Amino acid sequence: MRQGHDPFPDPDDPGRPHGRHRGRLFDYGELRLLLLAMIAERPRHGYELIKAIEERFGGSYVPSPGVIYPTLAWLDDMGYAALEAEAAGRRLCRITAEGEAFLVANRAAADALLARAGPGEVPAPVLRAMENLKFALRLRLRQGPLDETAADAIAAALDVAARAVEKSR
Repeated sequence: MRQGHDPFPDPDDPGRPHGRHRGRLFDYGELRLLLLAMIAERPRHGYELIKAIEERFGGSYVPSPGVIYPTLAWLDDMGYAALEAEAAGRRLCRITAEGEAFLVANRAAADALLARAGPGEVPAPVLRAMENLKFALRLRLRQGPLDETAADAIAAALDVAARAVEKSR
């Protein structure tokens, strides 16, 4: 870690860069801690962690296997987690005593990451609707470029939906 680098920067810091690390939601140190906190809840496979993070973010963030599996390997190398081989080549990730001690020492940062990730499972109807919207947008954008009228109509529909969601508190 670079000297003077805060691995858990304040998300409300106005000096914090937007879209840091090319759009990654977490820096590498934060992702390590988030994964450790999640496997402390219960042992999980890498794919389960990917899906759990996707659910916590309501589908708006899905870490790639190319990020998750090397991070799990690092946690294993450091002794914070143990990767146990199972049938069909899958490996279950469990927290170790060293990992639990590290998590206790960094509990405030871990809790902040879990809170940033949201309360947990998004209700199924909401997740379904979000997926429908993403699918509809992808289909429309594959048909070709949007003219100004179509772009304005889509933006207006999205703005109306955003206002409705904000008012649903």
